[in-house]
Amino acid sequence: MRKIYLLSFFIVCGFLASCGGGTQGELVGAFNRKFKNKTIPLGMVFIPQGRTLIGTSDEDMSFYSGNQARMTSFSAFYMDQTEITNAEYRQFVNWVRDSVAVYSLGPSGAPTLFKPVPAAAAGGPAVTTSQQDINWRTVGNGNVLWGRNSAFKARLQNMYYAGNDALPGKNEIDVRKLKYAYSYLDKDLALAGENDPTKSRQDFIQTYTDNPTPGKANQHPSISVYPDTMVWKRDYSYSQNDPMVEAYFNHPSYDRYPVVGVTWDQATAFCNWRTRLYSNVAAARKLPENSRLKYRLPTDQEFEYAARGGRTKTKYPWGGPYIMNTKGCLQANFKVGRGNLSDDGGMYTVDARAYLPNDYGLYNMAGNVAEWTVTAYNKSATALLLDFNPNYTSTAKGAKVVRGGSWKDMSIFLQNSVGTYEYQDKARSYIGFRCVSDFPGNSLN
Repeated sequence: MRKIYLLSFFIVCGFLASCGGGTQGELVGAFNRKFKNKTIPLGMVFIPQGRTLIGTSDEDMSFYSGNQARMTSFSAFYMDQTEITNAEYRQFVNWVRDSVAVYSLGPSGAPTLFKPVPAAAAGGPAVTTSQQDINWRTVGNGNVLWGRNSAFKARLQNMYYAGNDALPGKNEIDVRKLKYAYSYLDKDLALAGENDPTKSRQDFIQTYTDNPTPGKANQHPSISVYPDTMVWKRDYSYSQNDPMVEAYFNHPSYDRYPVVGVTWDQATAFCNWRTRLYSNVAAARKLPENSRLKYRLPTDQEFEYAARGGRTKTKYPWGGPYIMNTKGCLQANFKVGRGNLSDDGGMYTVDARAYLPNDYGLYNMAGNVAEWTVTAYNKSATALLLDFNPNYTSTAKGAKVVRGGSWKDMSIFLQNSVGTYEYQDKARSYIGFRCVSDFPGNSLN
């Protein structure tokens, strides 16, 4: 008898659930697939939402005519603990190197290095071998291409310096061939042209390609990704920096040092590649597309907010008003006094985890290398900005805000409130970068 009652109960429930398409005729919403990812990305820290005074920290500056401090609020985001290191940036360079090499071989010349051609959709156009993707499981770390016993080595001689460009007895990769092509939707352009009936979506897509169409404003040459190692000589006339030119980016001793000689355009391309790298793995794990991390450079004022470490009106990232701690130890890598570059522990840059982190766990938010931000430089823009998540952008190429001060700067440039600028196509021996990723929500918990 009990079984009959249970069966009747389930039949009634099923009948009720069938009414109104399973919603009882009520508005219940069409929710996305449940996804809870509270894992902080590797090498990053969580910066909680909050507010702080952005701007000058000193109250006793007579006749100060700059922008006054004002309370500003920020959404939560993830930020790299350290500047991007040589080893991390080299992963990007090697990925581009291997991509260029594999595509130069082609699917017909190296079928094992490409994924099988996907089947054409019913009634759709045929899929060609030119649309094949690289099989990164086979390519691995590049030994299949560049290893001593590589079957492809002889066919990749076009990747090396040749003729008068080659040094006798050396077989070196021609770094001029290492270029990264990508596209993205420029939201600033889209906003500016939203009421223009002559514009379509393709006009707002910025494309970096090996073969840009002449006269197309939104098409640009692909990005050369190899760092400019000559910055160590170009930035300093009459200085013996040849060892840094030859060793800094590739010597194992500098693996954990911040990458330099990278333009703003190269840093932005790195962020795009890092997003793509993560997205490919996320897709393989069938994670929802709208839940995948997207990396970018921090805004000018996001950098200052993170540098303050949750404190208000502090002069330096470590919280105190002094450049030394109570034991007399310098707390950052910078030019001490008027020319002392060695007392802080490094003549040039130092390990990206040198010195103590701030209260958010961020290393070297002052000193070591100055860092690119996504913000366009305009000394008059502050008064125009909102008091939440402020940022100033410009569709024109030009100067970008640089934050944090560097190993060659005096202590004033290490202050939380101080920024400077550099043109986005310039590489310097004292400018690097780190990435951020927006956090979708209010609180990690």
